[in-house]
Amino acid sequence: MRAVTVRPSTARSLEVREMPEPAPGAGELLVDGLAAGVCGTDKEIAAGEYGWAPPGEDRLVLGHESLGRVREAPSGSGFAAGDLVVGVVRRPDPRPCGACARGEFDMCRNGRYTERGIKERHGYASESWTVESDYAVRLDPGLETVGVLLEPTSVVAKAWEQVERVGGRAWFDPRRVLVTGAGPIGLLAALLGVQRGLDVHVLDRVTRGPKPDLVAGLGATYHSEDIAEVTSALRPDVVIEATGAGPVVIEAMAGTATYGVVCLTGVSPAGRRLSVDAGSINRDLVLENDVVVGSVNANLRHYRQGAEALAKADRAWLERMITRRVPLERAAEAFTEQDDDIKVVITLD
Repeated sequence: MRAVTVRPSTARSLEVREMPEPAPGAGELLVDGLAAGVCGTDKEIAAGEYGWAPPGEDRLVLGHESLGRVREAPSGSGFAAGDLVVGVVRRPDPRPCGACARGEFDMCRNGRYTERGIKERHGYASESWTVESDYAVRLDPGLETVGVLLEPTSVVAKAWEQVERVGGRAWFDPRRVLVTGAGPIGLLAALLGVQRGLDVHVLDRVTRGPKPDLVAGLGATYHSEDIAEVTSALRPDVVIEATGAGPVVIEAMAGTATYGVVCLTGVSPAGRRLSVDAGSINRDLVLENDVVVGSVNANLRHYRQGAEALAKADRAWLERMITRRVPLERAAEAFTEQDDDIKVVITLD
């Protein structure tokens, strides 16, 4: 079985190599891989900046954005051969914290979780893989070409859930949302905003290529001006921040309407300093009852919410989000950014 592997903490170690065929254990599905998405986390691992191999091994199979078709399923699992499935990324510590013990492993308190393709568990970027039936999510059969988008969709499903839970502490009737960043997370956040009937605006630096057209295809509004100018004009009720760029984060926090909710989904690089008027930001947050909340990862509930959102979405629009498909034998090409890339996928079948 071929798989995309790296030696964690070692740059330029990415290699498609033969790995042992997986043998399903009790309660596990045997799945034929169809596709694996590549995101910034995968690129960081491939660059040697991140990642942990399973205990006792020196290489890690990449791929936390998965899509496959069930080859074998145990009796009583709720799955059958031919089902289109995605595997959940995170697993709780065997001695879980309180959150993990209640199925909220995306909110782990002790940090001893493991993650497929990232932390101490092999990922899904292989010709076949196994997954516990309790950590598999069935997709609509019509999503075969785009179902690999479920993992990032689960991330934004959680972000929207966090926004609505925070807003629900008092009367909450948001009308306008600003999404900063038109990469996969930003575009999927915009999709879920449109599905909620909101007036959606997306901000990104680029003015050409597929991003403006994808935003227009949602019926949303695309902006490329300075964020302070955009927030001043819009005064959004909600901001989904998907860039991780420090100046954008600060302006987003300062630019909402009263009782605004900013959800941060982008991870900022460390070591970059900004001069910030912390007093003004604090004053606005307090006097306007604003909230800034961070959100990462997703649990089973969010995967199911994401699956429902993808099933309702326009398939042609989702297809356009996947701007490049790279065959397994040339997987390394997926880790080199090209102009107009949005979502790059490694095909496994």
